[in-house]
Amino acid sequence: MASKASSIKLFSISTPQMRAFHLTWMAFFVCFFAWFACAPLMPVIKGEFGLSVAQIANINIAAVAITILVRLVVGPMCDHFGPRKTYTGLLLLGSIPVIGVAFAQSYESFLFFRLGIGAAGASFVITQYHTSVMFAPKVVGTANAAAAGWGNAGGGVAQAVMPLLMTAMVMLGVSETFGWRAALIVPGVLMIVMAGVYYRYTQDCPQGNFSELRAAGIAIEGGKKGGWESFKLAAANYRVWLLFITYGACFGIEIFIHNIAAIYYVDQFHLTLGQAGMAAGSFGLLALFARALGGWASDKFAAGGNLNNRVTLLFVLMLGEGAGLLMFAHAGNAMLAIAAMLFFGLFTHMACGATYAVVPFIDKRALGGVAGIIGAGGNVGAVAAGFLMKGTGNTQQTLSILGILVAISALCALAARFSNSTIEESAIATKLAA
Repeated sequence: MASKASSIKLFSISTPQMRAFHLTWMAFFVCFFAWFACAPLMPVIKGEFGLSVAQIANINIAAVAITILVRLVVGPMCDHFGPRKTYTGLLLLGSIPVIGVAFAQSYESFLFFRLGIGAAGASFVITQYHTSVMFAPKVVGTANAAAAGWGNAGGGVAQAVMPLLMTAMVMLGVSETFGWRAALIVPGVLMIVMAGVYYRYTQDCPQGNFSELRAAGIAIEGGKKGGWESFKLAAANYRVWLLFITYGACFGIEIFIHNIAAIYYVDQFHLTLGQAGMAAGSFGLLALFARALGGWASDKFAAGGNLNNRVTLLFVLMLGEGAGLLMFAHAGNAMLAIAAMLFFGLFTHMACGATYAVVPFIDKRALGGVAGIIGAGGNVGAVAAGFLMKGTGNTQQTLSILGILVAISALCALAARFSNSTIEESAIATKLAA
């Protein structure tokens, strides 16, 4: 019977594990691209609909709010239906509001579709679930972080590519109004194509698909009960809620920066839309390596099976993120702001990777529930940051407050330390899977 992969053969798609690895990060990339496709075009959309600062804040909150609920749901759905069917369904349903936003005619309709697009952000939980069931303990942190990081890069690519796509449309002779709408249809179509590819070429776990395995009476790790049982088990574990907070303070900040960076560079430093898009895009593109670096470092620190080395690393990374965020908030010019953004961005992405390098070890009986709740924490953090900005009415002040809060939340990582018995079990499992 097939088992979890104990190494990552990056240039191979001959095994179910590596096919799942590559297709899950690609699906996540497409979803993230779609999720943030609107953000770099907001200066143009703001002008067309005559949006106020409060309305833009509402749009940014809507973009991440619905994801909280969908992430909580899709984790247990992975346990019940398997990641293959869950991802296919999310891609198909998510494509509807992505295409729909191109037909928005008012602030209200734009807000409605932006809310729906947020469902695409739940794709992260399925990606983390799929790599967690496919890879052994000694490489699972790296696999989780690399897949998530490369998928996350879709947000950065959207920041850089969407303004160029809109410009290309305008150069073909259409108006700016039609140009941004036509550009936004592209990610919706990509989601539909990806749904077909994912369903055709992946399987739920190394042994096969959950439905077939259950029919044959074979037990499934991470998906034994599924659904509500998975959620209840995860919700009863205090470590889940501590990492819920830390993930809100790293991934939540990442989403917040994706949503406000382009418009912040335009308003604060008077960059052009193209320049602001490239600057904001550089933050997202750090995910190409930085998140994987966080997961890899976590695997290396815990090579002997000591899980507490993973949470200690997370604590250090979050302190660095908080310090960098304060530097970004007080940067006096565009160059300093970009340098500070890249500095804190490195720590932010690494902290995200390090968080999900801990997730597979919290409760193997409820992997979907654990991944879903902690993933939702990221969006709760983003929504909270959105409301904070709406309350202060000042982006710079919001960034300063967030820097302090991130540094404080690092203490939750230390509080999530594991017991000696759990560490011993993990060390044995790591040796057996070697």
